Amino acid sequence: MTELLTSPLNAKHEELGATFTAFGPWNMPLKYNSELEEHRAVRTSAGLFDLSHMGEIWVNGPDAGKFLSYSFISNLDSLKVGKAKYSMITAEDGGIIDDLISYRFEEEKFLVVPNAGNADIVWDELNKRAEGFDVELKNESRDVAMIAVQGPKAAEILVPLVEDNKQEAVYELGYYAATMGKVARTFAIIARTGYTGEDGFELIVYNSDAPQLWEELLKAGAEYDIKPCGLAARDSLRLEAGMPLYGNELSRDITPVEAGMSRAFAKKEADFVGAEVIRKRAEEGPQVVISGLTSDQRRAARAGAEVFLNDTKVGTVTSGQPSPTLGHPVAIALLDTSAELKPGTAVEVEIRGKRYPFEVTALPFYKRDK
Repeated sequence: MTELLTSPLNAKHEELGATFTAFGPWNMPLKYNSELEEHRAVRTSAGLFDLSHMGEIWVNGPDAGKFLSYSFISNLDSLKVGKAKYSMITAEDGGIIDDLISYRFEEEKFLVVPNAGNADIVWDELNKRAEGFDVELKNESRDVAMIAVQGPKAAEILVPLVEDNKQEAVYELGYYAATMGKVARTFAIIARTGYTGEDGFELIVYNSDAPQLWEELLKAGAEYDIKPCGLAARDSLRLEAGMPLYGNELSRDITPVEAGMSRAFAKKEADFVGAEVIRKRAEEGPQVVISGLTSDQRRAARAGAEVFLNDTKVGTVTSGQPSPTLGHPVAIALLDTSAELKPGTAVEVEIRGKRYPFEVTALPFYKRDK
């Protein structure tokens, strides 16, 4: 059995009494005490996450933008310096290999951040696709750590730690924008991105600097009752925010069209891997769509539960649990488009052999106040 990878913050998590779980090839904190308290801390104040399992791949060179536009469904060549873009990498058959975020730091310098379980796959795919492009690829996935501060108090905690007169620039950093600077004496990539539905920042630092930065952020957040948060809270937060998770909502079995990402390539003229299949699917329309389900019952639907309209199966739940913020069960499901299930439609979900009433609803379930 292959030994799981550990974060450079592993010792810090052990000191905090974390419960660990396998996440792809990594051993990561599931929770520290109560996942419910961690979830609520992010919604009301702030939470601190270790995301060191995420991948980091640099793409440099004169053809960097053109290369990524060929490799991904979005047009990365037009991305402005200092901005980030959410996109997908697909196979020749249109199936989703991964969803990822790309940051442009210079005209010829991009950072691609794939998901933990797909980082090696994305690295291999990019190397295969690089032939004929003037680019240089560098994989720093094992060399750097990522720490996220998420919640309405995130800026108040992070900004005072920013050095070299860049505090105002970081405070005013827009959503899906990034810069570089020093945070608590540590050089970091500072991005206003996240996966919780709240305001927040993701910081990328070298492994050796991660423990000190983690401690500094906990210390700075103490007056705001910041809490270290594990994967359990991260999952419930992203579910409420209607954010898809690879391996649940997203997979090789569906295309970006089913994932609601047709807008990413709608105006794109350049060719990209899987374009012919994906564009044809867009013309025909998706066979399934990612939709929300809610219930006023207590029983929550979990991944794998089947969705019925009368006695006809019309979909499958991909993620689901009771919503800590809303106080009732929520779920995301892949629903057949042929059933024409509009928001407000009553359906049933089979849970342990019994069917319970749910209602189709638009995503997200939760949206923060601006």
